[in-house]
Amino acid sequence: MERKLLTKDETTVALEQLNGWQVEGVSLKRRFKFVDFAEALGFVNRVGILAEELDHHPDTTFGWGYAEILTTTHDRGGITQFDTELAARIDAIAD
Repeated sequence: MERKLLTKDETTVALEQLNGWQVEGVSLKRRFKFVDFAEALGFVNRVGILAEELDHHPDTTFGWGYAEILTTTHDRGGITQFDTELAARIDAIAD
């Protein structure tokens, strides 16, 4: 997978394939809703395992009934294919 920054058009096309993600600054962001804290924590743990497998680690915030994921490629200063791939894989474990 390439680590080149995606253009605005490439990012727009990638977002069409993702569920609920949006661009925030130089990152992709999605907020997930859950029935309670335990379900949100379980999801965050699954995201953590996935992030370790891909060696691409998003910023994660969670609390009672929600988790928020923010992913960017820090060494490139923006969104790359690593971020869109991670977002797609997170969608797969969320839905």
